[in-house]
Amino acid sequence: MAVSSDIAADFLVEAGEILERLGEQLVQLEQAADDKGLLNAVFRGFHTIKGGAGFLGLVPMVELCHALEDAFDKAREGKIMLDDDAFDYAQRCLDLLVEQMAALGAGTELPVADRELLTAIKVWASGQTASKPAKPALAKAAAPKAAGGGPARAGGDTEQTVRVDTKRLDAIVNLTGELVLARNRLKVLRDKLKDDDLHRAVTALDHATARLQGSVMRTRMQPVSRVFQRFPKMARDVARSLDKQVELSLEGAETELDRNLVEALADPLVHLVRNAIDHGVERPAIRVAAGKAPIGRVVLSARQEGDHVTIEIRDDGAGMDPEKLRSKAVEKGLLTPEAAARLGTEDCFQLIFMAGFSTKVEVTDISGRGVGMDVVQSKIRELSGQIQISSELGNGSRFTIKVPLTLAILPTLLVRVDNTTYALPLSRVVEVLPMPKAKPDYVDGLPVLDLRSSTLPLVWLRGWLRLPPNTTGGEVIVVLQTGEFRFGLVVDQVRGREEVVIKPLPKRVRGLAGYAGATLIGDGSLALILDVDGIQRSVTSGNGRLKRA
Repeated sequence: MAVSSDIAADFLVEAGEILERLGEQLVQLEQAADDKGLLNAVFRGFHTIKGGAGFLGLVPMVELCHALEDAFDKAREGKIMLDDDAFDYAQRCLDLLVEQMAALGAGTELPVADRELLTAIKVWASGQTASKPAKPALAKAAAPKAAGGGPARAGGDTEQTVRVDTKRLDAIVNLTGELVLARNRLKVLRDKLKDDDLHRAVTALDHATARLQGSVMRTRMQPVSRVFQRFPKMARDVARSLDKQVELSLEGAETELDRNLVEALADPLVHLVRNAIDHGVERPAIRVAAGKAPIGRVVLSARQEGDHVTIEIRDDGAGMDPEKLRSKAVEKGLLTPEAAARLGTEDCFQLIFMAGFSTKVEVTDISGRGVGMDVVQSKIRELSGQIQISSELGNGSRFTIKVPLTLAILPTLLVRVDNTTYALPLSRVVEVLPMPKAKPDYVDGLPVLDLRSSTLPLVWLRGWLRLPPNTTGGEVIVVLQTGEFRFGLVVDQVRGREEVVIKPLPKRVRGLAGYAGATLIGDGSLALILDVDGIQRSVTSGNGRLKRA
């Protein structure tokens, strides 16, 4: 049936949230089958979905939920025991319910449950042990569990909330952005006119706008638990398919991000968690031989740090071998032997983000095709974020993602070159330095600055823009961070910090290397927002070194 009524639309939202919680609750219950609170929460979840589906006349969904509800009700009464087969049935039914929800949203016919699966559930609920459906043959791997124990939110006091169409929220955010631009313009006029009454009025407007901006941003914030809670089930399924034992821990799931960022991070995190289990965690026998516990550990964590959020995926697996990565890149023709030999350890780790790179010998449903990690890096960069890798051979790997709290309004550092203003994302700015009077040193014919016993490569923004050199002096170095790489961007002048509203570039220039968007700044002029990663890529060679001028 096509979803056209408000009731059906509300059911899609509410049932979708319940299904997300059920995925985590079932994994937790598998690790603590005697937890009555969790068992009751799972039962109520399927019961609630069945009720809504029955009201809408969704017979295939009602039939599936009824079979599970009946089985878990018998388990609550102590008439049957929860075993591995029972949880396999429940997880397979959960996958089918997700497919049915997708079909409902698309207005297509709902897929029907396999009769063999329904029969097996009814047999289990009756306390018998025969007629179980066939499933893939696995050595029984322990399922991963989510940290925290106990049920996810299944009850308690409810908050007074109102459902608002996200388009309305987006419209409010856009209007707030326009107000911010007008505020910035008035602040410039205030400083020019030097009028006391105007100063007081604009200062009051500035404070009110800042509070409004913060309140509007908070209405779009969502906890990353909306993404995290789908991973316990996914990790369980991946671990069992690979015959591995994995414990997944979730930390900082209450950390909040802009709604658009929460949704956009889902796919990159899926790739990274699957890779941690597939490439990182070893099989139990290998771990025991290496002196480790048979159960591997994967941690997915989030925390807010200033105006950005840091998300980490770390494991205690085999780690990455830089030499193996180097040789694979040469073997696949992605690097020449000479270029590969010049790579440092950190550079070798970055090779996994190259399209077509994979260390898997055999292609599986999970990995081996050389696609995925390059998409992860591209997506993170689209979100104005960055991803870093650290790994120790034999002791696991850590992937650290940093993204801004919101993409709607961006704190920037305004710089000028040839009387034109450009904006740099403030999250990428490390520090600002005056240009030394002495000429820069050169390493391999490339300009560098000796900064606190380290070598900082220099890039002239004028040169990148193909403008003539500055002959008036007074240049400034803006130290920028991109991944593990730092470089100094030489500009004519630094104007200061300003929060700007990001506007997309025209289609004919969209995707141009080094440009992330445009904005109107306080003096009313247009400023291009520079893409730090794009600049770094356009001025470095394939081995990460700056190109010769």
